[in-house]
Amino acid sequence: MADSVATTAFRQRIARIDREAEERAAARQHAKGKRTARERINDLLDDSTFLEIGRYTGSGAGDKARPSGVVTGFGQIDGRQVAVYSQDFSVSGGALGTIEGDKIVRLLDDALRLRIPVIGLIDSGGAKIQEGVGALRQYGRIFNRTCAASGLVPQISVILGPCAGGAVYSPALTDFVIATRQASHMFVTGPDVVRATTGEQISAEDLGGARIHGSVSGVVHYVAEDEEDALGQVRSFLAYLPSSSGVSAPLYAYDDTDAQADAEAARGVGEIVPASTRQAYDVVEVVSAVVDHGELVQVQEEFAPNVVVGFACFEGHPVGIVANQPLVDAGTLDVDASEKLARFVRFCDAFGLPVVTFVDVPGYRPGAEQEHAGIIRRGAKVINAYATATVPLVTIVLRKAYGGAYIVMGSKAIGADLNFCWPGAEIAVLGAAGAVGIIHRRDLAKVRDEQGEEAAAAEHERLVAEYTDAVINPDKAVAIGEIDAVIAPEDTRNVIVDSLAALRAKNDARPESPKKHDNIPL
Repeated sequence: MADSVATTAFRQRIARIDREAEERAAARQHAKGKRTARERINDLLDDSTFLEIGRYTGSGAGDKARPSGVVTGFGQIDGRQVAVYSQDFSVSGGALGTIEGDKIVRLLDDALRLRIPVIGLIDSGGAKIQEGVGALRQYGRIFNRTCAASGLVPQISVILGPCAGGAVYSPALTDFVIATRQASHMFVTGPDVVRATTGEQISAEDLGGARIHGSVSGVVHYVAEDEEDALGQVRSFLAYLPSSSGVSAPLYAYDDTDAQADAEAARGVGEIVPASTRQAYDVVEVVSAVVDHGELVQVQEEFAPNVVVGFACFEGHPVGIVANQPLVDAGTLDVDASEKLARFVRFCDAFGLPVVTFVDVPGYRPGAEQEHAGIIRRGAKVINAYATATVPLVTIVLRKAYGGAYIVMGSKAIGADLNFCWPGAEIAVLGAAGAVGIIHRRDLAKVRDEQGEEAAAAEHERLVAEYTDAVINPDKAVAIGEIDAVIAPEDTRNVIVDSLAALRAKNDARPESPKKHDNIPL
């Protein structure tokens, strides 16, 4: 009886402390239009699946017990186990010290051991200044574990408030960063420090808001309208991912009714792409026409929009999608697009997701700005990503593929397994007009001098048509094995489905090598 009374008293005391703490948190957070740390976890996870770990770790006992600045534990998303931590801004501004660091590190260690995804909900003012280097040490420990988990379990960070100083590197090391449009801010040095050291006047939003990181820096992979949208996107990303490297991604039910609907949508894909290589179109419409249910979940949609990357399914099997976007800058490759492509292909390779690439690229964006920004070094990252990938790689050339850009966009020579193109696809070193201008420069100059500009233009047009018929076609690529087959546009979906099925048993392990790892041009 005594034990029962003591137990009841203990539970009542803890319940009171918890209730008071949550009421204080709710009052502070709701006044700012934000949820509390535990409300966010409950909104993210399946109902009644959260198991909190270490709620009072290092925080005293009895009536002196106080919650720490981070909530950690396990739960489920769509029935799959995940690890989650949520920083509590209502407790000392979510500042991180020894207690908080220990809890996050323990959670990361458990996630590594259990091989489950990690989701971090970030809302913190930074390190606990009063703890000095001890707090900084905790960030180093978190960075270390995050790097150890990279490529082993999916890691997603959701920025729901401030994230400044050294703390920004924790989410930057994870696979995906999601930020809310109004409340999220990320920067190494804030506006006050910038103003004090450089004299520059800039707001937190313009320095490191979600808009900036989603469209300019590329730090953020999805810009959410609000917290609900942000947490929903976590679930959307995870739906396409395995729980860890070495296990399969979820396989979704797919029946004859689904197949008939998708086959009907795929029949019209050829009508989306204009015959003229100078006319733009939206490649997202092409991809949507051939994937399951027309569903494409884009990654970094607002950053480097001249290329599209994201997740989709073919007959219930998740894949990564890569595509040039002719609607933006004609789909040319540049420094940002190269970074975006390389990182995404490497992510897919790490977690065993096949990559399907849709090519329509005139080349690299020219100019001193691109050269000075490192297009050579950054473009090399795309080559490395495709060349070292061991997952199934299927490439479709839709309309044109010129020069070095053709090589890097999942070409056969670089390591793709199966490559196809549509009839009339232009695969060459240069487009016809550019090639004729170089090859027949002297002849055209002579015609111009002797017969005038109009005659030179007519001769140029004739030579372009002649060069196109002779060179700018898939025949040479097919003859040397760079293209496996020329396919009708309406057969694109079936060809991709059959290709992925044929490659499903591909051994994704590299043969034994004396080298430790490749040296990607970072």
